[in-house]
Amino acid sequence: MFRILCGSIGVTRQHDEWITFGEEFLLTGLAGLTLVFGGAASGKSRFGEDLVLNTGLSPVYLATAQAHDAEMEAKIAKHKSARAAAQWRTVEVPTDIPAALTQLHKSEAVLIDCATLWLANLGMTKRDWRAEWAALARAIANCPAPVVIISNELGMGVVPDHPLSRAFRQDQGELNQAIAAAADLVVMVAAGLPLVLKGQLPKGQG
Repeated sequence: MFRILCGSIGVTRQHDEWITFGEEFLLTGLAGLTLVFGGAASGKSRFGEDLVLNTGLSPVYLATAQAHDAEMEAKIAKHKSARAAAQWRTVEVPTDIPAALTQLHKSEAVLIDCATLWLANLGMTKRDWRAEWAALARAIANCPAPVVIISNELGMGVVPDHPLSRAFRQDQGELNQAIAAAADLVVMVAAGLPLVLKGQLPKGQG
């Protein structure tokens, strides 16, 4: 079950202290909310994609990346090409993920890739990520489709020498904690291998 404690993220609800859902996702084998995180080139995106594809539902890819330079353009093109064979429906949402989630159907499963770029995009527009996460959490709770979020682990390397980089690393760590607290399933991926930190992988996955 995916449960969000309202007081911890500022979510309000008239009747219950908890926002709870998940029963309708049991048939797909995938929890209401899953966090998959890891370092760069760890295999986290591929693992998250497999989770979504293995549900048998129609896969939807919410892409947060923006092509600010040639390197990012090439990376985005590579990801799009890799997804083409699986017939993903791709929606580009640099910041407004909640609005995209309202358009989903219970016949779909969604991958958000990734929370790190979403956080960076919010920073560039001077938006408060904590308020934005609270709004996103509400949208996930009301989403009829299971949701998988990909995120980066930035806290296991060297300490950044620039104050802005250190601040971003701190925000990323706090965002990962917030998502993990709300998620049914949390998986860390390293060298392409999953380590389940919370919950249980769907049968046959991993």
